[in-house]
Amino acid sequence: MASEKINYIEIPASNLEGTKQFFADAFGWTFEDYGPDYAAIIDAGLDGGFFRSELVAHTATGSALVVLRSVDLEASLEKVQQAGGDILQPIFSFPGGRRFHFTDPSGNEYAVWSD
Repeated sequence: MASEKINYIEIPASNLEGTKQFFADAFGWTFEDYGPDYAAIIDAGLDGGFFRSELVAHTATGSALVVLRSVDLEASLEKVQQAGGDILQPIFSFPGGRRFHFTDPSGNEYAVWSD
């Protein structure tokens, strides 16, 4: 077993406040602010945070894709839409399950999947 494991992920956010509010509304995430330009994500699976930046994480430009797991994909899609996320790809099947892709208020791309 490797002793070096993925432990933390940092995601750019041009609209840090809007991004935090979106994830709080859509998924119930909470945050701990470390100054005006960084917010750690609290208890959302893998540890991580958002840093203020004009960069955008999008697969079209070669970015890694952050994928969230859902037990009710349709409900997750509805929560993302109600919170103001833009749906890039509606629910579709792929080997292993179904998923959809969306962007947050900073324009970063994410996916949500389920069996």
